[in-house]
Amino acid sequence: MGKKFLLDTNVIIDFCSFSLPNKSHQLIASIIDRKPLISVINKIELSSLVDVPSAIITFLELTDIIQLNNEIVDQTILLRKKYRIKLPDAMIAASALVVGCTLITHNLKDFANIKGLKVMDSYVV
Repeated sequence: MGKKFLLDTNVIIDFCSFSLPNKSHQLIASIIDRKPLISVINKIELSSLVDVPSAIITFLELTDIIQLNNEIVDQTILLRKKYRIKLPDAMIAASALVVGCTLITHNLKDFANIKGLKVMDSYVV
């Protein structure tokens, strides 16, 4: 089995609006072809947009959603206490850590210094 990736909300929005640099767009497209992961919080954020683009609706139908479980909840609590980060960011980071995947985001500062979290900038490949 290949490397697993969790796509952050901003990456999905940028991908669907063709805002990513070409190389990044190609990388995300190849990840989407291999069934990407998102956290349940990413699904909530994307589904809460005022006008959800059809590309995002299609994306949500094709992706695997990491649901909350006790291990992710406990990891979220630890991250919030240790790093003082916002709840959605802690849930996304906890999901990536528990599942063992690389988080792709353009909001690097939101996840800076989280020990053990593998992060990749969606604009730098």
